[in-house]
Amino acid sequence: MSLANLGSHWWVILIIVVLLFGAPKLPALAKSMGQSMRIFKNEIKTGKDEDAATAAPAQNTAPAPYVAPAQPTAPVQNTVPVQNGAANADGTGDQTAKS
Repeated sequence: MSLANLGSHWWVILIIVVLLFGAPKLPALAKSMGQSMRIFKNEIKTGKDEDAATAAPAQNTAPAPYVAPAQPTAPVQNTVPVQNGAANADGTGDQTAKS
């Protein structure tokens, strides 16, 4: 496709737009498109500024020092009573169950 054909496509699109919207509405359409682009650019700039503002404090802070978990001072004993018919620690059942 040559550049001459590409230019003719734009003319056809322009003629269709003029027919659809009408000549009196085109300035208002162009104005609203310009305002939309300005708002879009401002929002992108604001987003970049906010990203830079949130990233700047994170770079200046030192990482928190490592704190080892506290060790228990005394061994913990099992205080749960064993019920009749419950399995022992070796996997066998209670052999002294009363019937």
